Amino acid sequence: MNKRHLIRATVLALSGLLLAGAGWAQDFPPKKPVTMVVGFAAGGAADAAARVIARKLGENIGQSVIVDNKAGAGGNIAHQQVANGPTDGSLLLLGSIGPLTIAPHMMKLGYDPFKDLAAVSGGVHFPNVLVVPAGLGVKNLADYVALAKSKPGTVTFASTGSGSASHLTGELFEQRAGVEMVHVPYRGGAPAMQDLLGGRITSYFAAPPTALPHVESGKLVAIATTGLARPAYMPNIPTVAESGFPGFEALNWYAFVAPGKTPPALLDRWNQEIVKVLNDAGVRDALNKLGLTPHPTTRAELTDFMKKESAKWGAIVRERKITAD
Repeated sequence: MNKRHLIRATVLALSGLLLAGAGWAQDFPPKKPVTMVVGFAAGGAADAAARVIARKLGENIGQSVIVDNKAGAGGNIAHQQVANGPTDGSLLLLGSIGPLTIAPHMMKLGYDPFKDLAAVSGGVHFPNVLVVPAGLGVKNLADYVALAKSKPGTVTFASTGSGSASHLTGELFEQRAGVEMVHVPYRGGAPAMQDLLGGRITSYFAAPPTALPHVESGKLVAIATTGLARPAYMPNIPTVAESGFPGFEALNWYAFVAPGKTPPALLDRWNQEIVKVLNDAGVRDALNKLGLTPHPTTRAELTDFMKKESAKWGAIVRERKITAD
């Protein structure tokens, strides 16, 4: 009798777990509007990507997906908020390279990217593009390096915050070029671009969506891109690698994560929906026009990618002795 009772209890327990999992899967989409947090100000690359994706995502799931810009601390404020957020599937974060794989090597954070946040899917990736005001008189990377060497400590480069991809790209370039520049952090791509256009800073390793419209208008000069190969949408702009610095590569990327304790069934469902959106022809075209390449992944692939990026940029932080402002 005891053995039969034990078997029966085990079967009931397993059935309960299966039903619970099915219940979580059925609670999709969430009954309340979904919030997609972005760690930067409106008008930048992250915001542009989020709005394209959120619009289609909302259409597909039949629920509102609201983009919420939480700028500050290079995106760390937004990541902290989501790490402590609701786990019912109503909260997503378009996480970024800085807070996920760079900032943890620079400062003590209130969250662990691999414990307090859960990987959902890759989002988009793209090279930065080094741009300067047209009135500066700099036409190519050789001119830029010559200017920096002739006036050490006076050439400034903007970033979207300490520990951001644009910041580390500039640090990596300083190291490779043997120049001394001044880092100027901003709360997002839009305010950085405003000061560049106003001539208050010298240069910016900018995201293509932020920079290209001003390059096309003639207000800015695009000197080089930071990937290993020229992107199809910037065929006439040389790479840093081909302009005298072989092997130079610094890609920027955004990926979707959620609060770490979100049930796996909900994370899996979000992965399916986001991958579907990123593979949509209309979405891919819209993102490509912004200079962004869709990069959907499995949850495991994103986790592995983040670990590799963390190791790469952690080494740069230590070598350059970079600390938080």
